[in-house]
Amino acid sequence: PDPLDTRSPIERFRTPPKKPLSVTDIVSPAWCELQYWYSLTKYGRVRRTAAMKQGSSAAHKVTGAQVQKAVSVEVETKEDAFGLKIWNIIQNLRTLRATGQAREFETWAVIEGQVVNGIIDELSYECPDEHLEADVAQQQETKPKRGRPKKQKVAPENQPNLDTFFSGSQTAKDHEKSWLGVPHANRRIYIKDVKTRGSKSMPKGEASFRPTSMQLMMYHRMLSLLASNSVPAEQVFARYALDSNAAFSDMFLAQLGSIESEHGAEAAEQAEMPAEDPIDELLAHNSLEKLWTLMISEFQLAIPFSTKPSTPSPIGDILMAEYRASGSGSVIGSKSFVYDSDVLDAYLKKTMAWWNGERMPNGVEIEEAFKCRMCEFAEVCGWRKDKVEEGIRKARLRKEGKKKSDV
Repeated sequence: PDPLDTRSPIERFRTPPKKPLSVTDIVSPAWCELQYWYSLTKYGRVRRTAAMKQGSSAAHKVTGAQVQKAVSVEVETKEDAFGLKIWNIIQNLRTLRATGQAREFETWAVIEGQVVNGIIDELSYECPDEHLEADVAQQQETKPKRGRPKKQKVAPENQPNLDTFFSGSQTAKDHEKSWLGVPHANRRIYIKDVKTRGSKSMPKGEASFRPTSMQLMMYHRMLSLLASNSVPAEQVFARYALDSNAAFSDMFLAQLGSIESEHGAEAAEQAEMPAEDPIDELLAHNSLEKLWTLMISEFQLAIPFSTKPSTPSPIGDILMAEYRASGSGSVIGSKSFVYDSDVLDAYLKKTMAWWNGERMPNGVEIEEAFKCRMCEFAEVCGWRKDKVEEGIRKARLRKEGKKKSDV
């Protein structure tokens, strides 16, 4: 790292024209902040090896092929490119309603004032661990209620809440006669992430699992914000330097309109309503702002949030990481745990303080020194050298203390 560059990490690496923060940027420091700092200063990101790419590709091909097919679409403008992302979310939400699953689900949120982007491996209506969910429900029933209730997150100023949005939205009125039907109020959405490993064993210990747990909790937070219309669309568009009112190109509209929705007919049949022609739908939402509005209405049908504080979230708190073998993509095992907003808040506060340059990055503690053995920056890491010297000093003091006690 250049000692003369006093800019914060966010200024150096995630300020326009560079890309916004990603979930990877937020959770990678959970493994080792210094390793991520070295990676940023050398590569600008975490460098993925050929083995990592091959393993990830194999696992995601196995899971992705089970639900949807990839279709190539050419774009003429950056608004087209971002519109394609929003359209993919809309189709993913329809796939979720029709099949109970959706994969490669993109999200955006504003976290600690920064636009953050992430892609969730899998959403499902099926709970990944019903026993754990039942245990949590039982604990909540028997747990005495203490303290003040948690403050509900609210939509940004000037942004309508869901009740206002749907009472006056033309999109909502259009959907009254579309195939989309009514929300599944009794369904819950669960989040799963797929990890690949070179070994055939599960990762051991809390330290090894920490980045994955933070990643899944970030997905939970971001999906909750987006689905409840609590993400300021204009801030997202501004961060990507997009004109939210610009019309999409004719070529882009024609391509999307010609793609037959794989699950549209099935969803229409389930909703007992006629399917809407994609061209008509796209022409009615021919800008990023209008397409975002359509996306929010689709969220309310697939993941319906209520404005009543007492209503449980439609997003389940049971999160799962599934581990697959790199190469074959076969399942090694899985680990489930419970979303904890307090733990995530504390982690975000600490990590964003580093990103904002309010503190220096830290290395791992002695108990997690095993991470240094697989780090490409071990030889140049001052933190590691200091910890080694600290360990030697402590060992020497213990030895001297033992000698005195023997005397």
